[in-house]
Amino acid sequence: MIYRFLFNLFFKGMDPEAAHHLVVRGLRLASTLGLLRPRKSQKTFRVMGLQFDNRFGMAAGFDKNAELVRPLYALGFGHVEIGTVTPRPQLGNPKPRMFRIPEHDALINRMGFNNDGAEVIAERLAKLRASGARLPIIGVNIGKNKDTAADQAASDYELATKKLARHADYLVVNVSSPNTPGLRDLQQVEALRPILKATLDNAQGKPVLLKLSPDLANEDLMGILDLVSELKLAGVIAANTTISRNLEANPELLAQAGGLSGPVLADRSLEMLHLIRKRLSAEFCVISVGGITTEAQLRERVAAGADLVQAYTGFVYHGPLWPRRMASAS
Repeated sequence: MIYRFLFNLFFKGMDPEAAHHLVVRGLRLASTLGLLRPRKSQKTFRVMGLQFDNRFGMAAGFDKNAELVRPLYALGFGHVEIGTVTPRPQLGNPKPRMFRIPEHDALINRMGFNNDGAEVIAERLAKLRASGARLPIIGVNIGKNKDTAADQAASDYELATKKLARHADYLVVNVSSPNTPGLRDLQQVEALRPILKATLDNAQGKPVLLKLSPDLANEDLMGILDLVSELKLAGVIAANTTISRNLEANPELLAQAGGLSGPVLADRSLEMLHLIRKRLSAEFCVISVGGITTEAQLRERVAAGADLVQAYTGFVYHGPLWPRRMASAS
């Protein structure tokens, strides 16, 4: 309640991206001053051969440039997925490119993979690893540059993997963001195959997962899951943001292009989790993300077969004490 009051007081009228950068600076400062420190976990979970403090993690998109790994860990996230990282630095789409729908605790974003590029982020991760600090499990979400042609996409994923794999605990192939033109077309099985193979061949033994779109038809989802099984990926993440607008809100906001996130995604995300678990055996990791805001929802995802659970939008609306509450329920 206190956080919501402060959110409405300070952030409601502020441009969402400007507010995000303010929070980033605050978290980095608090971490530097030693005000944020991770607590020792009372129990751990082993997934993909990795030891997690808890099942709850920060989804990709919040920490695009590996600048917040330590403070997010201190807030309670058991793993932090950075990115999406592209081979070359990228400014992303023109601003404004993030919009709040507070009556639904939702966001629309069309950021467009804005990031510092694989080389800079690899150096940042290497420095973080060398610091000797306690760290969460770090996932690295990779994508192609906007100006890379679709038929050359596999080379972008290969380049990003070569630069980043050694610094990652696991890798995620992102072909499901709605904010890079033509990217989602790469979810077609024959277009996806060379991308996944290029990533696997250069992953240095690190687990590789595929992030899925909630807008996939179930039949197409099944075909992708069969490819995941055939190529022996570590698993999948379901799901990314949606281009659907299945909620009542300001028509001008709903008309904004970009991916919608928040509780509106919960039903489809849970449906996908059930479908995936029926198709993939227990040896495959499934990370469930989309619309999760309560401890009960987190437990529901785990009961439905999720090995790990992630969130992003919930953190924006529920504040810095929320991750630890969620983690304790996992």
